[in-house]
Amino acid sequence: MIDDLPALTAFARIVSAGSMSAAARELDLPLSVVSKRMAQLEKSIGVRLLQRTTRRQSLTEEGAMLHARVLRILDEIEQAESLLSHSRREVGGLLRVTAPGEFGRHHIVPIVADFQRQHPNLAIQLDLDDAVLNLLASGHDLAIRFGSLEDSTLVARRLAPNYRVACAAPAYLAQHGTPGHPAELARHRCILIGDQRRAEWRFEGAEDVAVRVTGALITNDGQAAHALALQGAGIVVKSIWDVGDDILAGRLQRVLPAHAMPTAPLQAIFPHNQNLAPRVRAFIDYLQQRLRQAWRWDA
Repeated sequence: MIDDLPALTAFARIVSAGSMSAAARELDLPLSVVSKRMAQLEKSIGVRLLQRTTRRQSLTEEGAMLHARVLRILDEIEQAESLLSHSRREVGGLLRVTAPGEFGRHHIVPIVADFQRQHPNLAIQLDLDDAVLNLLASGHDLAIRFGSLEDSTLVARRLAPNYRVACAAPAYLAQHGTPGHPAELARHRCILIGDQRRAEWRFEGAEDVAVRVTGALITNDGQAAHALALQGAGIVVKSIWDVGDDILAGRLQRVLPAHAMPTAPLQAIFPHNQNLAPRVRAFIDYLQQRLRQAWRWDA
């Protein structure tokens, strides 16, 4: 089997240069190395490729047939290397991104649209899902997530500030009262995201408090939970990115503002940090820039 690329390169250069010594000078290798590679190639094939005398060299019939094919092989390799080199510099190909549904629709969609316009050779697949996907199994290049990274085999990069808040519509609080302590949430109508009727909400302040709440409404969709809160259906815990503008506008009111909830950082998660494709690295940089520009809620 011919699988020795350096030997094939040496053979092609010997033919083009006219001698082993000339080939050695062009390859910047010792003559002994070039001679050894040529001998190994002839041994692996089992036929002589060059007729050599003290004055001249010439291709044998087998050498001439092999030489024509070697030139095509080396040309294909050169084109492949050029293509890969270009690919390493160009933002192109397919970028697969996953993000939470509500956050993705409101904040990631416009960023994706602008980024793709800047890089027309890039295709972007945006999957919006509140479930935490296994990146290695799903094939996504990166995930945008709230919360700390649990899988130590992945890499996380902080994108922008974030914190979670408990909030409700003014109409709900007017009817049911405003809790003054986290323990009072146990008697309130709570909106839970997921598939469980009970959850534990944690608060931090002068004292750390964990409250077991029961869902009066349970939904698997974050945007539905947000809409239910706006309708006065109960108290919900959401990222400030989702409800911040409604709080500023008075459509929602923050509950227990003196009791902060544990932080849930907004991060880009990806499988590894080495040899990232240009499209992934460029998108993460752009995403971080845009999200930090969009931040407008003080804690």
